[in-house]
Amino acid sequence: MRAVRRVAPADRVVVPVIVLLVVVANLVGAGVVTLLLLGVTTSDSTTARLVTAVSGAGYLLLAVPVGTVWGLRRQRRTNAWLWSGREPIPEEALIALRLPADVARIVAVVWAVGAVGIGVVAASVYPQPLVGLRTGLSVVLGGVVTAGVTHLLVARAGRHVTARALAAHPPEVPRTLSVRRRLLLTWGLTSGVPMVGLVLLVLDPTGTGTPGRFTALFLPGVSLVVGLLATLLVARSVGTPLVVLRRAVQRVGEGETDVRVQVDDAGEIGLLQTGVNSMAAGLAERERMRDLFGRHVGADVAARALENGVELGGETRTVAALFVDVSGSTTLAEQVGPQEMVGLLNRFFAVVVDAVSAEGGLVNKFEGDAALCVFGAPAALLDAAGSALRAARAVCAAVAEAGEVDVGVGVAWGDVVAGQVGAASRLEYTVIGDAVNTAARLTELAKDHPGRVVASDAALAAADPAERRWWSRGEDVVLRGRSEPTRTWVAA
Repeated sequence: MRAVRRVAPADRVVVPVIVLLVVVANLVGAGVVTLLLLGVTTSDSTTARLVTAVSGAGYLLLAVPVGTVWGLRRQRRTNAWLWSGREPIPEEALIALRLPADVARIVAVVWAVGAVGIGVVAASVYPQPLVGLRTGLSVVLGGVVTAGVTHLLVARAGRHVTARALAAHPPEVPRTLSVRRRLLLTWGLTSGVPMVGLVLLVLDPTGTGTPGRFTALFLPGVSLVVGLLATLLVARSVGTPLVVLRRAVQRVGEGETDVRVQVDDAGEIGLLQTGVNSMAAGLAERERMRDLFGRHVGADVAARALENGVELGGETRTVAALFVDVSGSTTLAEQVGPQEMVGLLNRFFAVVVDAVSAEGGLVNKFEGDAALCVFGAPAALLDAAGSALRAARAVCAAVAEAGEVDVGVGVAWGDVVAGQVGAASRLEYTVIGDAVNTAARLTELAKDHPGRVVASDAALAAADPAERRWWSRGEDVVLRGRSEPTRTWVAA
């Protein structure tokens, strides 16, 4: 079911505002034509001027409402989805994006018809028939001004409609004037039309050859006003979005990836706005994947993989391995049920992660109800053995305080191979070596020891001397799979 959007006040006023702006633009064009025609000065031109002026005014009074109705009919589908509060379908969005061009085109046609009609009237009533040509050309220039100003005004007033259409169906190619064409249009309104108008005044077919003082003064004045208006509109249509884009890019550079800018231009700037939004969304997705990657393999492993790439193989490192396992987990799972058991394990693993991370270690993997933690790989630690021993004591203390499970913790020290193992399409970071096996064997011993943690002699020897005061000598034990006894230490 298509969602219905509440009609915003801007949706209701955009059409009346555009109609008003079109009327204003036509009045500006009529003023330009009037000034251009004031240069026609012949002794018998008073009546001819009056007839021409009445014809022009009558046509303007007729053409404005006709053009308004024509424009409303062409954009009736735009009005329909605006007033209904729904999102436009692709065809309706495309029609809405053509709004400035459609209105400007209608204005151009109306003025072209007027140029022919008023030119014929002038040729008929003036003693010099060539005045009709000049009159028609003057109306054409007025039409150019009107159509250009109309396009700029409607584009500015209709940005809300453009934004909604682009939000529903972003185009892949520009659907309005490019920045270059907007600048050329501004040049035409500020320089081209006034200069051509002055040329027409000088080449007066009545034979006077020079424009009157009134015309010579006020034509540049109107040109300045129209030029200022056109320049302001183009400057706002280009400058305002660029300021917003600069701020958005700055925020993205500062680490904010939830930045979004409103796409309210159907041209090159709109594509740039869409590109910035896509860039921010891509960076947000990359950060999300990086976060998920770090949660699965550990922040240090993720950072190293992103920096150096991932490839199969490993390196020999001397590390402290910490292995922790829940005691009696099978019986416990039968008692509490699978759902409660999962929650219990998650709370237990949270304790392990916090204790290990606090000492700079890596929780390498979770294996059912057990966890393998590494200190000294992939990132080196100044006191890897001491960090592992402190983390082991912290885990036992936190688990005992929670009172939900019983555990055994084993800590060993030695050389391992640390790196990526698996296949090219599926691999993981892990450590393989005697220290890992020893830690797992010591964990079984720890489950029967009151302190619930047992460490190898090598781990205590490698640790900072300050850590040893928390430990006491344990038994020499022959671990499973070994022929020689292993000297152990237990938490004091």
